[in-house]
Formats: sequence, structure tokens, C-alpha cells
Amino acid sequence: MKVTVCELPNEPAALEHAWNQLVDHVQTHNSEFVLLPEMPFFRWLAYTRDMDDAQWEQAVQAHEAWMARLEELAPAAVASTRPIVLDGKWQNAGYVREPNQDAKTIHTKYYLPDEPGFWEASWYARGDGDFSLADTSKGKVGFLICTEIWFNAHAREYGKQGMQLLVCPRATPNPTAPKWIAGGQAAAVVSGAFCLSSNLGGTTPEGGDYAGVGWIIEPNEGKVLGLTSSEQPFLTLDIDLGEADRAKKTYPRYVPD
Repeated sequence: MKVTVCELPNEPAALEHAWNQLVDHVQTHNSEFVLLPEMPFFRWLAYTRDMDDAQWEQAVQAHEAWMARLEELAPAAVASTRPIVLDGKWQNAGYVREPNQDAKTIHTKYYLPDEPGFWEASWYARGDGDFSLADTSKGKVGFLICTEIWFNAHAREYGKQGMQLLVCPRATPNPTAPKWIAGGQAAAVVSGAFCLSSNLGGTTPEGGDYAGVGWIIEPNEGKVLGLTSSEQPFLTLDIDLGEADRAKKTYPRYVPD
């Protein structure tokens, strides 16, 4: 199956151009599964600690408008996160959107940082703590949204459920990319699944500086199969989901708890 990861600018003026390039890339490479960065369709709200109802509503509306365009990536399934209001609470929700279907919320982000540039716990509520797989037409998908990748017990539990694709949409800064790649490698090894990550990239007027560096990592030894860069912001590779199934039977996945 051909999977695509990317890095996208967090600037509305630049996003339209980057999106058109991504659509061309996905269509040219016949991608079947596309991962987008964390909440990519509005400026990163958590850069400031100052919560603002109007800004949140604008972010929700911007994501709804852009998600109507996900069909441009068909026949690929698309995964990412979006701001939503769930049970009266602001949340960051991971979803999978399959062709000709509505986006389906799979997981709400549970582990929320709260520090300069990433005031997430100040902006929205943690999710319900449900780390369940999505059984999609493109494989069994699990979410670890950005910071959640450091809570590796969930990667192992996902692996026990038979996960084939571990997706990690991110909004992570320079110069932390090497640390995050290492986290992706560990999650792939622990779960025995392909780990995919897409990230915001570049700078923003308010001072954001995002690392980019999306990745595709294989499930056996955690080998990095490819990375995105500012020069090559899109990466598509052909992977064998059966490799993830077979990895579950090998070290260290088979070792009992």
C-alpha cells in the first residue's frame, strides 16, 4: 500500500499553494493513505496561552471548510486531527476520512503539554483516554497524537490489538526533530507497526518555528525508511502491511507482560 506523509506550512497564505502541490503529489504517486499534520488548517492556537472563543470558533470553521476538500486526495484515505466541541468541551480529535465518507473521529488527544508555544492543556480538555484501533479499508490504524508518542505503553497495547499503521500527526518545534524521530522508532518497535508522522513546518509571524521532518518507519527494527524536508515536503513509499502482521510474532513484541 502506498502511504504519504508530509510537512505543511502553518501560514494560511502559504497553505493553499502547498496543498495544491500535495494534491499533485498524491495523485501522481497513486497514494492510498495520506497523513496530515496536527490541526493543520488554522494557525497553531496553542502558541499563546490566551484562550479566545472567537479564535477557537474560527479554527473549527476553517477545519470544516478545508476538510470538504479532502476528497481532492481521493482515492486515498486521510488521517489528521481537528479542533472539535465534544460534550461541551474543546478537544483535539484524531480522525480518518475515507473516500466518499464523512470523517470519523477515532481518538481524542489525552496527553496535553502546557508550556511556551504549546499551551494545549490551557486551550482544550484532555480526551476520554480511549486508545482503540480504527479498522479502516486501508488497514488497522492507531493514533498517538504528538506528545502521546512518549507514552509507549499505548503503542504496545495497540500492537496487541493488531495495529498495522501507527499515525502520529505533530506540531513540534525546531530543533527537536532527532528526539521525535527516536520516539517514532521506539513506538514502531514496541508496537510492531509502521509508524507514520506528518508535522507542521516553517516559521510563523507570531514566532512559531516548526520542524517539519515527517517520517515513515518500518515495524521490525525501527528503521527510518524516509523523511520529509523543506526541500522535499512530501514522501510516498510502498509498504507491505503484512510486514507489520509478521512483526508481532518477533522480538520484542512476543514477550509477555
